[in-house]
Amino acid sequence: MNDKNLKEEILKRIDKNPLLQKEIYESFKAHSKTEKEAIRNALKELQEEGKIYKDSRNRYCKVDENLAIGIINFTKRGSMAFVECEDGRKIAVKVENSGISLHKDEVAVEIIGTWKELPEGKVIRILKRGLKYVIGEFERKGIFGFVVPIDGKINMDFYVSPEHIGLAKNGQIVKAKIIRYQSPTKNPEVEIVEVLGDKDDPSIDLPIVIFKHDLPEPGYFPKKVIEEADKLPDKVLPEELKGRKDFRKERIFTIDGDTAKDFDDAVGIKKLKNGNYLLGVHIADVSHYVKEGSEIEKEAYKRGTSVYLIDTVIPMLPFKLSNEICSLNEGQDRLTMSLIMEIDPYGHLVNSRIYNGVIRSVKRLTYSKVNELLSDNCSPEVEKDIGFLKPDLEMMKELMEILSKKRKERGSIIDIESHEVQFIFDEKGYVKDILPVERGVSEQMIEEFMVLANETVASYFDVKELPFLYRVHEYPDPDLILQLHNYLELLGIKVKMPATIQPKFLQEILERTKDHPLSKNIQMMLVRTMKRALYSETNIGHFGLASTSYTHFTSPIRRYPDLIVHRLLKEFMRHKGSLSNKEIKKYSYLLPKVALHSSEREKIADQAEWDLIDMKKVEYISRHIGDVYEVYITGVTRFGLFVEVPTKMISGLIHISELHDDYYNYDEKTNSLIGERTGKIYRIGDKLEAVVVRADKLRMEVDFVPYVEDELAKYSQQYPNAKIKGLKKNNKISKKRKK
Repeated sequence: MNDKNLKEEILKRIDKNPLLQKEIYESFKAHSKTEKEAIRNALKELQEEGKIYKDSRNRYCKVDENLAIGIINFTKRGSMAFVECEDGRKIAVKVENSGISLHKDEVAVEIIGTWKELPEGKVIRILKRGLKYVIGEFERKGIFGFVVPIDGKINMDFYVSPEHIGLAKNGQIVKAKIIRYQSPTKNPEVEIVEVLGDKDDPSIDLPIVIFKHDLPEPGYFPKKVIEEADKLPDKVLPEELKGRKDFRKERIFTIDGDTAKDFDDAVGIKKLKNGNYLLGVHIADVSHYVKEGSEIEKEAYKRGTSVYLIDTVIPMLPFKLSNEICSLNEGQDRLTMSLIMEIDPYGHLVNSRIYNGVIRSVKRLTYSKVNELLSDNCSPEVEKDIGFLKPDLEMMKELMEILSKKRKERGSIIDIESHEVQFIFDEKGYVKDILPVERGVSEQMIEEFMVLANETVASYFDVKELPFLYRVHEYPDPDLILQLHNYLELLGIKVKMPATIQPKFLQEILERTKDHPLSKNIQMMLVRTMKRALYSETNIGHFGLASTSYTHFTSPIRRYPDLIVHRLLKEFMRHKGSLSNKEIKKYSYLLPKVALHSSEREKIADQAEWDLIDMKKVEYISRHIGDVYEVYITGVTRFGLFVEVPTKMISGLIHISELHDDYYNYDEKTNSLIGERTGKIYRIGDKLEAVVVRADKLRMEVDFVPYVEDELAKYSQQYPNAKIKGLKKNNKISKKRKK
């Protein structure tokens, strides 16, 4: 019996009558080790596919159409939860229907109705607990205490008995192991296993984020992985060059950030006699060293991606690979997958070819030095260091402008400003200032070349309909597009809504509003309409890039999907532009799992990065309690206004109870708050002055209140140490209040 038939037969046998594993063996008369292993593998696959689950008595049960299995994720304020299923379905669960489940538990839910176009469910069983530890603030209550989780998605406190408190002091941040989960009759209980420190200490922020997202410790790899990495060569061996195209005499170089330590892409350029450009994009051949099924490969899959936490990196691959043999270091022979593309003066790709190559980078360039070299104010030091590459870089700039123009013409959304920030720390590690990160011409060059390389590689597989791992981006949310349209109308910007939203429509909005005083807020609202880019075995295109086929090929040191794409490319080249039937079958089965897992790992990495950035932003603003800032409204809800300090990119909330001058109602159609008596309207994009009144770094929450000049004395009394900044004051609200 083949795997498919075995799984179908198991489903039939447990359809009406749940069975234990040994009862399934008996029903198949399975006695040998091979027969039992085949059944165990089939059961495991059926569980992973969400078709069966184990009940509280360890029996295997079939999932019917009224039941779903998935991971429950609570919202930050704990009012709702969403169960994400293996098949991509999302089920809403109201908190009163979540039972005693915790954030990240695997649960069985019964479908009981609908909620905002989503199926609504009720948790009927917890199949597997997701959390083993919690990070929180220890609160002592006499001889015992509680751990109050930092993560707002965990909506309960955990009891700590006297013998499990250890050395923790009241108010400290601790890591606690869950020793008893909540039951209908008992509270959850934890044992404190580590004291991280005082909550205001900046050094605890990184470990908090690492623990919260269950990330590996920086620098840690399992022993087997390190042992395997240590056996790898320190340099490229002569026998490894067989069958490779030699690019070592070409002028090829890397361009990266000033602090980068691993270099997985290098570029080179020439002008052909016919006037076309010959662009080489050379990517580290990580798949040559990371063999399928190896311990290094298993760990890379598990991690999915490197995680960048401000000035700390949790790499996907061990140092021996990421910073040495796979890094395209200056002056060192390195193995590559080299994509050579011929591009005409109008930006059309005329021809391309992929090679197993070897390069020797002539120089390690940085974005800042290249930007300076291509500016009008280049220092003699930079000219002396990298001036010999100026003709190549000027040619690259020329090609970048051509490619950017062509991409813009097809509708790719490229005018959205970066919201990256740089933190300036004082000698004690506290955030002293926050500065926006500016993108220069060199960053744009590398971005354009990598986009083209990723599109080119994806097209090889797309046109032949071969199994492949795509980077996809769905169409925006229609409701949010309508909100954007209504907002633009309120600003007096007339926009004709097309029947089908195309990226070019959004790019045109960006171009039309780039000089508008609220251009940043328009950008912000436009970004909110977008869905998250994902990995998928099915090509639905990339909306934001207006690309029919796209992948991730250019960063195999730090992204597992790129490593898989490299493996596919090697098979594609070996079979002269195709894949064997064996490989087609193998990857058709493998890629959906890789896509789902990689998308999830990327999401976790992004959230960890954002969490640490947000903590540092809140730390900064916490030292400015009582200060007045110009803020823009970035979101409107029934309970208040989300606002942002644009100069520092710090977000916070003005609760509706702080709008004292009127009673405000939420208008869903215009996404605004409207005063009943005054008719005053608060909408996305509005600018106002607000006072910082509360900042909680651990929960990443900032509260503001509207600034009213007449109440300056109240603020000074409330926050005597704050320096109220001398902004232009508006006392119309306070005059109305007096009336």
